[in-house]
Amino acid sequence: MVAEGYRSRFAPQIERLARPFLTWSPSQISGAALVLAVAAGGLAASTRWLGPYPFLGVALLVFASGMFDVIDGEVARRTQRVSAAGDFLDHVFDRYADIAILLGIAVSGFADPLLALLALVSLLLVSYMGTQAQAVGAGRMYRGLLSRADRLLILTLATFLEFDLSLPWPWAPTAPWLRFHALGWTFTVIDVAMLYFVVAGQFTAAARAWTVHGQLTPTPPAPP
Repeated sequence: MVAEGYRSRFAPQIERLARPFLTWSPSQISGAALVLAVAAGGLAASTRWLGPYPFLGVALLVFASGMFDVIDGEVARRTQRVSAAGDFLDHVFDRYADIAILLGIAVSGFADPLLALLALVSLLLVSYMGTQAQAVGAGRMYRGLLSRADRLLILTLATFLEFDLSLPWPWAPTAPWLRFHALGWTFTVIDVAMLYFVVAGQFTAAARAWTVHGQLTPTPPAPP
């Protein structure tokens, strides 16, 4: 998954999405994305008691949060309100959004809690490597198998499938993708997404670290 690389292809669509929000401040849009993410996390947690049906709402909220996360930067550029403070706040809100959604999934009962927490660690590590690259002067890094756009798309798809496969379709009880069985373990659709986050997240973090390290000029030894 490399959705971040296709952002430029959807620039006209992003511009149209941003038009109704040009009167908002970029920070308000970032805040709206966070509120939607927290709501998604709370709704995901509620499935522990309400069953899988709230996952439809989770999918819609995650998708909406992602849309707001996309257009905040576009609004900032079009209204000439790009600032270091706004960029910092956007990253802070994004991390809290990741935590809210993954913690909700961890307690939902539809994902192995340990796997979900390991996925969260991987997401935070990926984001840290991207911002740390910027901190050392190598520029903000978005590349890799698990950019923020990738994980929001995967979370939207996984939670929607968990809802869809819970419906009383005639084929649902025998659908081979309803549950995955491997090495004596049974995985839900969301478990598979979490497992991908763990593996792809660690690979992405390591690749970013390797790339940035290679770009940095070694400090010359001090003269004797």
